Amino acid sequence: MPADGSAKASRPRRRRQPLSRMLDSSPQAISVGLQEMFNCNLLVRLTDDSRGTVEIVLAEVLNNVVEHAYADYSGQIAVCITPRDGYLFVRVVDDGLPMPGGEAPGGKLSKTTKIESLPEGGFGWYLIRSLSQDLTYARDGRQNVLSFCVGVDYRV
Repeated sequence: MPADGSAKASRPRRRRQPLSRMLDSSPQAISVGLQEMFNCNLLVRLTDDSRGTVEIVLAEVLNNVVEHAYADYSGQIAVCITPRDGYLFVRVVDDGLPMPGGEAPGGKLSKTTKIESLPEGGFGWYLIRSLSQDLTYARDGRQNVLSFCVGVDYRV
Protein backbone atom coordinates (compact mmCIF):
# COMPACT_ATOMS: atom_id res chain seq x y z
CA MET A 1 0.00 0.00 0.00
CA PRO A 2 1.40 3.44 -0.89
CA ALA A 3 2.47 5.83 1.89
CA ASP A 4 -0.64 7.99 1.36
CA GLY A 5 -2.86 5.07 2.40
CA SER A 6 -4.60 4.67 -0.95
CA ALA A 7 -4.91 1.23 -2.40
CA LYS A 8 -3.29 0.92 -5.78
CA ALA A 9 -3.76 -2.12 -7.94
CA SER A 10 -0.45 -3.62 -8.85
CA ARG A 11 0.03 -5.13 -12.23
CA PRO A 12 1.15 -8.75 -11.98
CA ARG A 13 4.60 -9.36 -13.38
CA ARG A 14 4.27 -11.04 -16.74
CA ARG A 15 5.99 -14.39 -16.82
CA ARG A 16 7.87 -15.11 -20.02
CA GLN A 17 6.98 -18.45 -21.53
CA PRO A 18 9.61 -20.92 -22.78
CA LEU A 19 10.33 -21.00 -26.49
CA SER A 20 10.43 -24.42 -28.17
CA ARG A 21 11.29 -25.15 -31.79
CA MET A 22 11.96 -28.25 -33.87
CA LEU A 23 14.42 -27.54 -36.68
CA ASP A 24 15.57 -29.60 -39.66
CA SER A 25 19.29 -30.29 -39.76
CA SER A 26 20.22 -28.19 -42.77
CA PRO A 27 22.12 -24.89 -42.84
CA GLN A 28 19.14 -23.19 -44.47
CA ALA A 29 16.70 -24.48 -41.83
CA ILE A 30 19.02 -23.33 -39.05
CA SER A 31 19.28 -19.85 -40.57
CA VAL A 32 15.50 -19.53 -40.93
CA GLY A 33 14.91 -21.05 -37.49
CA LEU A 34 17.26 -18.58 -35.81
CA GLN A 35 15.54 -15.66 -37.55
CA GLU A 36 12.13 -16.92 -36.42
CA MET A 37 13.28 -17.50 -32.83
CA PHE A 38 14.75 -14.01 -32.54
CA ASN A 39 11.46 -12.51 -33.73
CA CYS A 40 9.51 -14.24 -30.94
CA ASN A 41 8.41 -12.28 -27.86
CA LEU A 42 10.94 -13.99 -25.61
CA LEU A 43 13.98 -12.87 -27.61
CA VAL A 44 12.84 -9.74 -29.45
CA ARG A 45 13.20 -7.56 -26.33
CA LEU A 46 16.79 -8.55 -25.56
CA THR A 47 19.30 -5.70 -25.51
CA ASP A 48 21.58 -5.61 -28.54
CA ASP A 49 24.49 -7.03 -26.52
CA SER A 50 22.42 -9.88 -25.10
CA ARG A 51 20.90 -10.66 -28.48
CA GLY A 52 24.34 -10.79 -30.08
CA THR A 53 25.68 -13.12 -27.41
CA VAL A 54 22.72 -15.50 -27.53
CA GLU A 55 22.73 -15.46 -31.33
CA ILE A 56 26.44 -16.37 -31.53
CA VAL A 57 26.11 -19.23 -29.03
CA LEU A 58 22.93 -20.68 -30.56
CA ALA A 59 24.23 -20.38 -34.13
CA GLU A 60 27.51 -22.10 -33.22
CA VAL A 61 25.77 -24.90 -31.33
CA LEU A 62 23.19 -25.54 -34.06
CA ASN A 63 25.74 -25.37 -36.86
CA ASN A 64 27.91 -27.90 -34.98
CA VAL A 65 24.95 -30.26 -34.77
CA VAL A 66 24.35 -29.93 -38.53
CA GLU A 67 28.03 -30.32 -39.47
CA HIS A 68 29.03 -33.07 -37.05
CA ALA A 69 26.11 -34.89 -35.41
CA TYR A 70 24.23 -35.07 -38.71
CA ALA A 71 27.30 -35.22 -40.96
CA ASP A 72 26.15 -38.38 -42.76
CA TYR A 73 22.38 -38.01 -42.63
CA SER A 74 19.64 -35.55 -41.73
CA GLY A 75 17.36 -35.30 -38.75
CA GLN A 76 15.63 -32.98 -36.33
CA ILE A 77 17.02 -30.65 -33.67
CA ALA A 78 14.87 -29.68 -30.69
CA VAL A 79 15.60 -26.32 -29.08
CA CYS A 80 14.00 -25.17 -25.84
CA ILE A 81 14.81 -21.79 -24.30
CA THR A 82 13.52 -21.01 -20.82
CA PRO A 83 13.92 -17.56 -19.23
CA ARG A 84 14.60 -17.35 -15.51
CA ASP A 85 16.17 -14.73 -13.24
CA GLY A 86 18.17 -12.87 -15.89
CA TYR A 87 19.27 -15.99 -17.75
CA LEU A 88 18.13 -17.98 -20.74
CA PHE A 89 18.43 -21.70 -20.08
CA VAL A 90 18.90 -23.53 -23.36
CA ARG A 91 18.50 -27.22 -24.11
CA VAL A 92 19.37 -28.65 -27.54
CA VAL A 93 18.52 -32.28 -28.33
CA ASP A 94 19.30 -34.25 -31.49
CA ASP A 95 19.46 -37.87 -32.66
CA GLY A 96 22.78 -37.48 -34.44
CA LEU A 97 26.17 -39.03 -33.86
CA PRO A 98 27.57 -38.69 -30.32
CA MET A 99 30.33 -36.24 -29.53
CA PRO A 100 33.81 -37.78 -29.75
CA GLY A 101 34.88 -39.16 -26.40
CA GLY A 102 31.39 -38.65 -25.00
CA GLU A 103 31.98 -35.04 -24.04
CA ALA A 104 31.74 -31.53 -25.47
CA PRO A 105 35.03 -30.13 -26.80
CA GLY A 106 37.03 -27.99 -24.39
CA GLY A 107 37.14 -24.93 -26.62
CA LYS A 108 40.77 -24.00 -26.06
CA LEU A 109 42.38 -21.73 -28.59
CA SER A 110 45.53 -22.79 -30.40
CA LYS A 111 48.69 -21.12 -29.11
CA THR A 112 50.27 -20.92 -32.55
CA THR A 113 50.77 -17.52 -34.13
CA LYS A 114 51.40 -18.86 -37.63
CA ILE A 115 48.34 -18.58 -39.82
CA GLU A 116 49.23 -21.70 -41.81
CA SER A 117 49.40 -23.71 -38.56
CA LEU A 118 45.96 -22.70 -37.27
CA PRO A 119 43.59 -25.65 -37.02
CA GLU A 120 40.41 -25.81 -39.08
CA GLY A 121 37.56 -25.10 -36.69
CA GLY A 122 37.69 -25.15 -32.92
CA PHE A 123 36.88 -21.46 -32.55
CA GLY A 124 33.16 -22.20 -32.27
CA TRP A 125 33.57 -24.18 -29.06
CA TYR A 126 35.80 -21.46 -27.67
CA LEU A 127 33.01 -18.92 -28.32
CA ILE A 128 30.30 -21.23 -26.96
CA ARG A 129 32.20 -21.90 -23.73
CA SER A 130 33.32 -18.27 -23.32
CA LEU A 131 29.84 -16.78 -23.77
CA SER A 132 27.75 -19.36 -21.88
CA GLN A 133 27.70 -20.86 -18.42
CA ASP A 134 27.00 -24.27 -16.90
CA LEU A 135 27.44 -26.12 -20.20
CA THR A 136 26.72 -29.83 -19.94
CA TYR A 137 26.58 -32.60 -22.54
CA ALA A 138 25.13 -36.07 -22.14
CA ARG A 139 24.29 -38.94 -24.43
CA ASP A 140 20.85 -40.12 -23.37
CA GLY A 141 20.12 -43.35 -25.24
CA ARG A 142 20.36 -42.34 -28.89
CA GLN A 143 20.12 -38.61 -28.22
CA ASN A 144 22.65 -35.86 -27.66
CA VAL A 145 21.54 -33.43 -24.96
CA LEU A 146 23.43 -30.14 -24.64
CA SER A 147 22.37 -27.64 -21.98
CA PHE A 148 23.74 -24.25 -21.06
CA CYS A 149 22.63 -20.82 -19.91
CA VAL A 150 23.42 -17.28 -21.00
CA GLY A 151 23.01 -14.17 -18.85
CA VAL A 152 20.77 -11.63 -20.57
CA ASP A 153 19.31 -8.14 -20.20
CA TYR A 154 16.01 -6.91 -21.63
CA ARG A 155 15.11 -3.50 -23.02
CA VAL A 156 12.81 -1.51 -20.79
